[in-house]
Amino acid sequence: MLKTAARLVPGVAKMYRVALTAGLATALAGCSLGSSSLSSGFTDTDTTASLASSPSPSPAFSSPIKSVGLGGEPSAPREVKVAALDKAPSGTFERAPPGVLSDRDYSKTALNAEMARDLINDYRKKHGLKPLKLNPELTEAAKSHSRDLAKWDRISHYGSDGSNPWDRVKRAGYRARLTAENVGTGQVSFKEVLKGWEESPGHNKNLLAPDAQHMGIALVQDPKTEFKSFWTLVVGAPM
Repeated sequence: MLKTAARLVPGVAKMYRVALTAGLATALAGCSLGSSSLSSGFTDTDTTASLASSPSPSPAFSSPIKSVGLGGEPSAPREVKVAALDKAPSGTFERAPPGVLSDRDYSKTALNAEMARDLINDYRKKHGLKPLKLNPELTEAAKSHSRDLAKWDRISHYGSDGSNPWDRVKRAGYRARLTAENVGTGQVSFKEVLKGWEESPGHNKNLLAPDAQHMGIALVQDPKTEFKSFWTLVVGAPM
């Protein structure tokens, strides 16, 4: 499953969220994650919301999220953690049905940040764009979000504290004039999640942001979760 968000400041300030229609039986296309024969329950959406130049911790999307969950609704409701500290806006995240990725082998799943950077830069070079440099602040923003997604076993651009990508980049100490975030869950390798991002218009737009200069990339794994792997890419350009 994939999500994408982007932010420019000031002027055009938009967050993009993409949930793509895809069958789980295909090799990673859009939200497809495994070899299961489940059909997709996602509605193809591109939900946008304008943010002020100094965004509040939890801005609302302009319309409800239409996707119903990875592979459609689970046959029975799953017990989920509910805590007063969870301030993510209702309807801004999805969970995986129980066991949907249990047939995938994550024993060799790992992230080499330099390799990921090189693959992204090779892709950008093909489109005549400048390479990105790994940045410690954006890497920290990516890590914090992947950790949070793994803790709650979901995919979202909102953290459990209600934060959006712009908030997390600011917290990490990066003074951005542009920032964008791609998220993926359930992929076995970085090449797999990158392929999904390339094939999704919203995610691809972030990969090919012409003004981006820096990037941070993170992977958090938790075999006890349904999503198993939680990938976050943050790209940005400083003030």
